Amino acid sequence: MNRTTLSLLAGTTALAAVTAFAALDSPSASGAAAPGAAARLPVERTGLLCPAPSLSDIAETSYTSFTPVTKGAAGGGEARLEAATEQSADDPAGADADKDAKDAGDAGGGKGTAGRPVLTPKAPGTPVTGETSGADAPALVGTADGRFAPGWTVQETTEVAAGTGRGLQGVTCTGADTEFWFPGAGTAAGRTDYVHLTNPDDAAAVVDIELYGEDGAIKSPLGENLTVKPHASERILLSTLTDERRPDLTVHVGVRSGRVAAAVQALDDKTGGDWLAAAADPSGSLVLPGIPKDATDVRLIAFTPGDDDADLKIRLASPDGLITPAGNETVHVKSGMTTAVDLGDVTRGEAGSLVLDPTDQAVPVVAALQVVRGKGDKRETAFIPATAAVGTRATVADNRAKGTTLALTAPTGTATVKVTASAGSEGGTPAGKTYTIKSGTTQNIDAPVPAGLKGTYALTVEPVSGGPVYASRTLAVTDGGVPAFTVQTLPNDHGMVSVPRTEEDMSVLQE
Repeated sequence: MNRTTLSLLAGTTALAAVTAFAALDSPSASGAAAPGAAARLPVERTGLLCPAPSLSDIAETSYTSFTPVTKGAAGGGEARLEAATEQSADDPAGADADKDAKDAGDAGGGKGTAGRPVLTPKAPGTPVTGETSGADAPALVGTADGRFAPGWTVQETTEVAAGTGRGLQGVTCTGADTEFWFPGAGTAAGRTDYVHLTNPDDAAAVVDIELYGEDGAIKSPLGENLTVKPHASERILLSTLTDERRPDLTVHVGVRSGRVAAAVQALDDKTGGDWLAAAADPSGSLVLPGIPKDATDVRLIAFTPGDDDADLKIRLASPDGLITPAGNETVHVKSGMTTAVDLGDVTRGEAGSLVLDPTDQAVPVVAALQVVRGKGDKRETAFIPATAAVGTRATVADNRAKGTTLALTAPTGTATVKVTASAGSEGGTPAGKTYTIKSGTTQNIDAPVPAGLKGTYALTVEPVSGGPVYASRTLAVTDGGVPAFTVQTLPNDHGMVSVPRTEEDMSVLQE
C-alpha cells in the first residue's frame, strides 16, 4: 500500500471520527439539550426601516432613536438612519451621499441633507431625535452595530393638522421579512390606504399583495409580481388593486424573492387615521393590548388563512380580571374570509386588552382592532394589532411628559415587571419602577418619568417573574379639539440571540 493511499485512508478516518463526534454531541431527537448549552448573547447588528411618513404638505414628522444599555454588548459601533435610494451599497455616488448624510447628522440629530432626517446617536441609554416636514420626506433605511445594535428602536411620529388622515400617526420602524398580515385595512369610500414596501438589500425584491374581504379572496392581478428596487421604497394605493370598495380587508404581503419591510397607512376623510403595523403570526390564541379607556368605538377584524374555520372566545382583560363582553361572547371566523365585529365602547372607561382564545380546536388566526376616540367630527382613529409577548425585553421611544400611557396585561398568570425610563433626549436622569400585574388583568400604569426631563424619553419593559406580559404605549395629543392618538405594541426587541457553545477537541483525530 503506497503513501498516497495511506494518507487518503487516514484523512477519511479522521473525517469519519469528526462526523461521528458531531452526531453524538448534537441535541437528541427528543429535544434534550446538548452538553454545551447555547448562550444568550447580545446581537451585534440590527437593521430597521421606516416608511415615508406622509403625502400631506402640512405634515410634521419626528424620529426618535434609542438603544437600551445592554450588559455584555460589543464595544464601538454606530447607529444611523439614511434616506432610501436606488443606489447599491458599492455605488460610489451612493457612498458619497451616505457620507454627506452622516456628516450632516454628526451633531446627534437633525434634518440632515436636503431636509432628510438623519440620526446618529452618540451612546446607548439616551434618545436622539430628528424632524422633517412636508410631503417629500423619504423612507429611511437604518443600521446599528456594536453596542448600538441590541434592542435598537426607532419611532416615527407624524402630526397632520387637517385633511385626510388628520391627527397623530405613529409607527415603530421594523426589520425586513418575507411575510406580513394586515387585518383592518380598507378600500371603502372615504378611506385612502397605502401599503408601504421598503427594500434594504442590494438586489430587487419581488412581492405579491393579496386582499381578502368578507366573501373571501379578491382577485387582484395588479398586486402580483410587484418589484421593489434595491435600497428603495414603494407606496401602493390599495384602491388601485381592486374595484371593490370594502370597509374591512385583510392584506397579505408575501415576498417571492428578497425581503422587505411592510406597513399599511390607513387614512380616513372623517376619522383621521394611523399606521397599521403587521399583526403577530397566525396563532390559535391572541392578545391585543392597551385599548384606550375612553375609546368610543372598538372594531375587531379577524382572518384565518388556513382551511378550517375558527371559533374564538372574546374576553376583555380589565383592571379587575377577565370579563366577557355582553352580546359578543364568541366570534366565528370563516376560512379565508375577513370577519369584523363591532364591540362599541367595550372598555367602559377602564383600561382593557382583548384576549382571543379558541372555544375548542385551535385554528391559527390573525387579528387587529380599529379604535376610535372622540365623537362627531372630532373623532380620531388608531389600530392595535395582535402582538407577541414582551419576552425578555421591549422598548418604545418618543414618550412625552404628558399624553403617554403604558398598558401592561398578564392574561394567563400574575407577573412582575420592571419599567425603566431613559434619560431625556435633551436632559434628565433615568428612573425605574417595578409593578405587579395580576393574572387576567390590564393595568394602565403610572410609568416613571426621568427626573428633570427635557425632550422625549424611552420606556423599557422587562418581565422579572411570572406569566407572559403583553404591552402597548398610547401617545395622545389634543389638536383643535380632536383627541389625536396613536398606539404602538411592544413585542420582544430581539436584542439577544442564542449562540451555541463550542470547544475544540483534537482527541477525535487521534487513533
